Amino acid sequence: MPGGRLTLQDRQRIAAGLAERLGYAEIARTLERPTSTITREVHRNGGPLAYRADRAHRAGESRARRMPADAAAKRAPVAEAAAYGRDAEAVRAFEEQLTELTARTGLTRMAARILAHLYTTDSGSLTAAELVAHLQVSAASVSKAVGDLEQQQLIRRERDPRSRQDRYHIDGDVWYKAWLASSRMNTTLAQITGQGAQILGPDTPAGARLRGTSDFLQYLGQAMLDAAEQWHRDS
Repeated sequence: MPGGRLTLQDRQRIAAGLAERLGYAEIARTLERPTSTITREVHRNGGPLAYRADRAHRAGESRARRMPADAAAKRAPVAEAAAYGRDAEAVRAFEEQLTELTARTGLTRMAARILAHLYTTDSGSLTAAELVAHLQVSAASVSKAVGDLEQQQLIRRERDPRSRQDRYHIDGDVWYKAWLASSRMNTTLAQITGQGAQILGPDTPAGARLRGTSDFLQYLGQAMLDAAEQWHRDS
């Protein structure tokens, strides 16, 4: 029934639609479901290339059996949305859209999902257990993804003295910090390629190519740094 849990037949139709390379919105219309439901179903079960109806159905049944244990963790975002008069379904759909966009920047899908969820949580802070419960993934998946995000300075980790659990925070200036890190990386690459140009010979084809790359990266890194500093002064 539209609006209820996905059945095995629903999932088989999703798999058939993916095989025909239909978009999520088109598949959703055939099932009379929200596009966000199809998007979430596919992404949590391997993505469009790895989705299998029988495997997805077994995973769905397993999640349904775990629902009572996860209820408290899942109620928090809904209660938070209701407290501010937000539409919980609209918040979830936005979170999925933000995941899609940030994944295109080069993040893994799991890292993008975590970043999007932290962005849409008013506290801007969640434990690994809360991320596992909300995203319905393994602790190992969360651990690897938050490690990648920390390395890129997109989130920070703090130890909660009361619960003795690590909490992951996202700050308002997260992209400012990431932009600075990227500008520093471009400057480092400029130095390395400049050294390569000297080693290969600046008058050789390879040396000239590296010199051009070095000049561009040096210019880009400085321009990025200047833009970040200007924004910081004006904000």
